[in-house]
Amino acid sequence: MTAAPTIRASARSARRPRSLTLTLVTLVALVYSLLPLVWLLISATKTQEGLFDSFGLWFAGDFALFTNIADTFAYQDGIFGRWLLNTLLYVIVGAGGATLLAALAGYGLAKFDFRGRKAVFALILGGIAVPPTALAVPTFLMFAKMGLTDTPWAIIIPSLVSPFGLYLMWTYSAEAVPDEILESARVDGAGEFRIFFKLALPLLAPGFVTVLLFNTVATWNNFFLPLIMLKDPDLFPLTLGLYAWNEQSTTVGGDVVYHLVITGSLLTIVPLIVAFLLLQRYWQSGLAAGSVKQ
Repeated sequence: MTAAPTIRASARSARRPRSLTLTLVTLVALVYSLLPLVWLLISATKTQEGLFDSFGLWFAGDFALFTNIADTFAYQDGIFGRWLLNTLLYVIVGAGGATLLAALAGYGLAKFDFRGRKAVFALILGGIAVPPTALAVPTFLMFAKMGLTDTPWAIIIPSLVSPFGLYLMWTYSAEAVPDEILESARVDGAGEFRIFFKLALPLLAPGFVTVLLFNTVATWNNFFLPLIMLKDPDLFPLTLGLYAWNEQSTTVGGDVVYHLVITGSLLTIVPLIVAFLLLQRYWQSGLAAGSVKQ
C-alpha cells in the first residue's frame, strides 16, 4: 500500500522545476559564450565601411559574406589558403602524433609495472602544472642552437608533448582495458604492439578522441609559440597570419583589412566547431570516464 504513494512522490520530485538561480546562471553563461560568435558571424557579412557604420549585433545594408570569403582567400596572392594548409599540417602531425604518443605512454603506465613508475607520475603532474608560455622562451633558445627556428619542426616538435593528454590516457586505460583480455592475448602469443593496436586501442577510442580534440584545439589556436619561432609568412599558422593582418591594419599607411581579419577568424573556427559536433559523443564519454581516479 505504501509503494504507490512513494512512487508518486518520486515522480513529483522528478518533475520539480530546477532552481531558478541555477537556470539564470546557466543562461548568463550561455549568452556570454555565444555572444562573441554571434558578433563574429554578423560582422563577417559586412563590408569594411559597414563595420563602422552599423550596429555591431545587427546586419548592415549589404550582405557581403561570400564576397568577403572570396577576398580573404585572394588577398596577398592567396596566402590565407597557405596559412590554412600550414595549420592543418601542424594539427595532423603535431596533435595527431601527440595523441598517439599519449595513448601509447598512458597505456604502458597503466598496464605495466616497473621501477620508477611513481616518479614518472610525479613528472607528468609537474608537466601539467607548468604553463606552455613559461617554456616558450627556453624552447626557442634550444631550437635556435639546433637551427630549427623558422621551420615547421619548431611548431611540430613541441606540439608532440602533451602531459595532460598522457595523464588522461593513463587514467582512462586503467579503467577501459581489462587485464584479463591482455593476459589472454599474451597466452595466445600476441606481441605487445599487436595487443595495443588490435585490442586496446579500440577500447580506448572514446578517450583517444577526447585527447585528440584537446590537442587539436591547442595546436589550432597556438599563437605564442609560432610568434617567437617563425619569421617567414609562408610558414605562419592561421592565428599568426590573422594577427599580422590586424597589425597591418593598425599601422600608419598599412592596408586596412579589418573585414578580412573578421572573415578569416570566422573561417578559422568553423573546422573546430564541425569537429566537436561530429565527435561530441566520443568526447563526452571519454571525458567522463577519464575523470575516474586510479
